[in-house]
Amino acid sequence: MKDSDIEAIQTGEAPAAIGPYSQATSFGDFTFVSGQLGLDPKTGALAGEDISVQTQQAIENLDRIAMASGQTRAEVVKLTIYLVDLDHFETVNTILAQAFHPPFPARATVGVAALPKNAKIEIDAIIANRND
Repeated sequence: MKDSDIEAIQTGEAPAAIGPYSQATSFGDFTFVSGQLGLDPKTGALAGEDISVQTQQAIENLDRIAMASGQTRAEVVKLTIYLVDLDHFETVNTILAQAFHPPFPARATVGVAALPKNAKIEIDAIIANRND
């Protein structure tokens, strides 16, 4: 693997990275999307305090990064979800069931003590690159 084999994906349509990382990187057959909080890309602030609002915004951010890589939500093969409060698990499941369609992505959900900006949820993804 050479550095030239890795493509950084950046878009102004999603929140800027809040550290030394890319919004996503593409390598071979996959795009790896960094964890997305429920941040409004225009303000950089959380879209709201509610878990539903933050989850929907995180998915929208993931969508925008997927589009910047030439992919869509339909090509997401793996999600990792980080929740500050695992009592929100069912709410998040309901939103994801509406956002994704079978075959659903593989998924892990992890309870964490805290997230940046006091977010309630963070979602990262692996996307299969279409070879059109």
